Parts: sequence; C-alpha cells; structure tokens
Amino acid sequence: MLGIIILVAILAIAFFLWRKSQKVVVIERGGELKTVRKFDFKPYFVWPSAVAILILFILAISIRTVPVGHAMVKFNVITKRFSVAHEGITLVLPFVCRTKVYDLRRQEYTMSARKGEGKKKNIDDSLWSPTKEGLQVGIDLTCWYKIAPDKVVAVHRGIGPDFAEKVVRPAIRSVVRHVISEYAIMDVYSAHRQQIQEEIKKRIKQLLEPDGFVIEDVILRDVHFTADFAKAIERK
Repeated sequence: MLGIIILVAILAIAFFLWRKSQKVVVIERGGELKTVRKFDFKPYFVWPSAVAILILFILAISIRTVPVGHAMVKFNVITKRFSVAHEGITLVLPFVCRTKVYDLRRQEYTMSARKGEGKKKNIDDSLWSPTKEGLQVGIDLTCWYKIAPDKVVAVHRGIGPDFAEKVVRPAIRSVVRHVISEYAIMDVYSAHRQQIQEEIKKRIKQLLEPDGFVIEDVILRDVHFTADFAKAIERK
C-alpha cells in the first residue's frame, strides 16, 4: 500500500514538473493570434524535481512487506552479511540485497497411503519398515514442525528453502525405520503404539532441532500390514 502511495506521489510530481516546464506564448498563424504552450526548460527547477522523483522511485521499489508469521532473510552482497526482518514493513536496497521469505508458522509433513493426502498426493507414500521379526509394516505419519525464529538464517545458509524435502523427510524416514525395527509387529499395531510414537518424536527432535527446527508433535495416523499378513490375522 505504501509503495502505491509513493508511486502516486511520483506521478503527481512528474505532472507538476511537466506543467511548470511549459509557458504560454502568443503566436501569429494565418493572420490570427493564438496562444500555445511551449516547453521551457528551467534547470534550477527541473533537476531538483527529477532528483526527488528518483529518490521516491528508489524508495518505492525498496519497500517490502513481510507477512504475519514470516521472516525475511536479507543478504547484503557488498558487506556479505545476513540480517532478518520480521513481520511488517522493511526496506530492501535494490541491487544490493538478496532476500528470501520463510514461513515461521507451524508446518506439517504427512506421509500417507491415501492418495490426495500428504506431500506426495498421487502416490502411496506410507512408510514401509521391517519390524523386529523382519515383517513389513506400513506407517502413516504426520510431523508438525516449524523453523525456530532465531535459526532462520542458519536454515537459509545451511539448507535453503527446500528444507522439507532435503532434511525433514529423510529424517522422518530414517527414524521411523530404526524405531519400528526395535518392536514386534503386534506391538506396532496395538500394545506399544503410543510408546513408539513418543520414541519417534524424541529421535526426530534430536536430528532436526540442531538444524534449526522445532518439532511440535508427531502423530501415527495409521498402520498397514502386507496383504498376506492381514489374511493370516483374519484366519485367526
């Protein structure tokens, strides 16, 4: 909004400059006297106005708005230093600063067998892992996490904006496989499900929090068996 106001101010100054740079003169044309406007260049007036327009233009393209719940990482290519601007209006020097806005609100990463759910919506993205007996079990899982506000520069420098696929997904997959391999298949299905969920959450926190992420919760949404094992249970 502020940028639009400044742009309107630039246009107003330009129009005022154009009007003031003209004068009305009387000329004879076809035996008749006529009044016309003629451009009259006045350096003492035009140049200060042009400088004012330039300053307002630079200000207009420098104003950026950081949305609520976000942070903007700014990198100065001259000083080679990073800074962070939080929600609200901030100034970004054109051609000098490179910027990237990060969402600091809660985010989720879901892996699910159901199409249309999770990050991989068109495939079965359930986490298939071997249990203690070597049997395969599929886990549908949601991890709620967010970037720690004081670590946003570290995330930007060390990982980048595609952190969900670079570190969050691999961490979840690795932890789930290790934890599930320590339990029997029926423990995963019923007896120790809550315990397994807490263990997965604890280990994901140990992996991701040093990288700048806050792990809020991990939910085991569903457990799947292979078709052969499911039939064996039904026969019992």
